Amino acid sequence: MTPDEKKIAAAQAALKEVPEDSLVGIGTGSTANHFIDLLATQRPDIRQTVASSDASAARLRGHGIEVLDLNAAGTLAVYVDGADESDKHLRLIKGGGAALTREKIVAAASTRFVCIADNSKLVDTLGAFPLPVEVIPMARSLVGRAMVKLGGDPALREDVITDNGNLIIDVHNLTITDPVAMETEINQIPGVVTVGLFASRPADLLLLAGDDGVTQLSR
Repeated sequence: MTPDEKKIAAAQAALKEVPEDSLVGIGTGSTANHFIDLLATQRPDIRQTVASSDASAARLRGHGIEVLDLNAAGTLAVYVDGADESDKHLRLIKGGGAALTREKIVAAASTRFVCIADNSKLVDTLGAFPLPVEVIPMARSLVGRAMVKLGGDPALREDVITDNGNLIIDVHNLTITDPVAMETEINQIPGVVTVGLFASRPADLLLLAGDDGVTQLSR
């Protein structure tokens, strides 16, 4: 299977995890896009969603699926999204698509978080994928210096402004042995909006697609 075929297979498997007539949170990125397309063609009972980015909202509306504001939606039955990395405890690195803050908000508002990915995203220790950190623009240098003290090599993601009007710093060369502690520490740095570690609230179910099919990992 090609990487894209694996993403489609994981997205297909996620459809079975969506309750009938439920309000669904939708993530951002290439794998989430496949889920949106499949949702539109195979789950006509799902007509209302909450999106984690403007791009996902536009794709959903393009399929005729209603997108609600989270403040009006309340608690969601399930949130479906991809990941850049996952460990066996379903703690994730997310934010390659620069939507990490809204993704974390929608995940927190959902009863269940289903993560969909190809099997290359499963790692023993998080950190090979550069850790995204969304920062308020005036705090860029302050946060960058703090990342150096943590042992990372921060780099501003060029020509990227988040849907919230902020910047993304990608932190390279981190070995994240305690994701929960690092998530808490980075989130407490002034100027950080959020860090792309989903460890305090990890996924509930990870659907990993490989050549032999889709494997499920759960907490």
